[in-house]
Amino acid sequence: MNPVDEVDDLLTRAGHRWRADQAPPPEPDLEYMLSGGRKRRRWVPALAAASVAVIAAGVVAVLPGHSATQPASTPAAGGTEGFRGQGVQSSPQAVAQSNDQLLVKPGDKVQASGLVIAAPGKAPVFCPFEGGPDIGYPPGKEPAPSCAPEFAVTLKGVDLDRLTEQRTTHGVRSGRAKLVGIWGDRSIDVQQQAAPATPAAWTFPPLPCAAPAGGWVSKPSNVSSPAVNAFLAAHADQIFGPVIHYPNGRSRNAPVVVMVGVAHGDLTTLRQALEKVYSGNLCVAPVLLSRSDNERIVGAVTPLMQDKSLGIQGTGGSDPDGGRAKVSMIAYTQQVKTALTPIGLDDLQVVPVVTPAK
Repeated sequence: MNPVDEVDDLLTRAGHRWRADQAPPPEPDLEYMLSGGRKRRRWVPALAAASVAVIAAGVVAVLPGHSATQPASTPAAGGTEGFRGQGVQSSPQAVAQSNDQLLVKPGDKVQASGLVIAAPGKAPVFCPFEGGPDIGYPPGKEPAPSCAPEFAVTLKGVDLDRLTEQRTTHGVRSGRAKLVGIWGDRSIDVQQQAAPATPAAWTFPPLPCAAPAGGWVSKPSNVSSPAVNAFLAAHADQIFGPVIHYPNGRSRNAPVVVMVGVAHGDLTTLRQALEKVYSGNLCVAPVLLSRSDNERIVGAVTPLMQDKSLGIQGTGGSDPDGGRAKVSMIAYTQQVKTALTPIGLDDLQVVPVVTPAK
């Protein structure tokens, strides 16, 4: 072997070893690809379960400086056959009753679980919405915890020594607890105190369509094509989504199913029209709220967030099942109910942090 061949052979083997030592390439960012390279705003938390989906379209409203919280959502039990959107199955009477069960008024016994902050010279407060002030700071350099005045709930009788996860930062004490007491004027007279409740895990709604004969197969999707985008935009007052599901998990080459909800109009007619421009796995199912419905609700709730007496934090519209739009708040009071009534209580699911004690 001549010297040139030896060097080539050494370089070739070194290249093979280098490639073998590299980490496998990351999973493709389908949200980026399916949205044409544009990251879109979400109204759900990071998707962790294997069978979850990427949301391709959505709206969100939240007060500046406060992180949106996602309440727990439990899909109906059973298989994947049929539709399980909460809004479609709920009658207006049932919706009104479920919201009204969360109403509180002064003198009611209530409960709340979360962060307690006690600054020197000030009454301790319960902070319903946490903005994560220590994110991005190195350990020991975090600012003192604080709560926006419009959200702070004054506490009377809380035992700071019984808080869990106790910390003192720049003289400000903080910790967590579950509190039960009497509701006043944005205050709680604490009667019982315990360790904080474990938040219920949020679960992504299942695919509301049965698999075709032979199961879902992996195939290309043109959901981000101009023709599909134009169709969805033209029918925004009727449809919801698209929502991208991974019924067999998110492994490489796993099938992707695009779900489009129909809130208004004939489902079969819309599906047939969509199939003329869309290619790929498709699920078309009834939902409660369309894209336009969600935009209307977010647009109506946003001004209410500026009224500090209401304590409304925000709304992310529907969950990925196209059901009732969730509106988060400190407490669901008669004042809040009156403010939300013109928007349409049948379309809303109130999510207060302070609730009637069980």
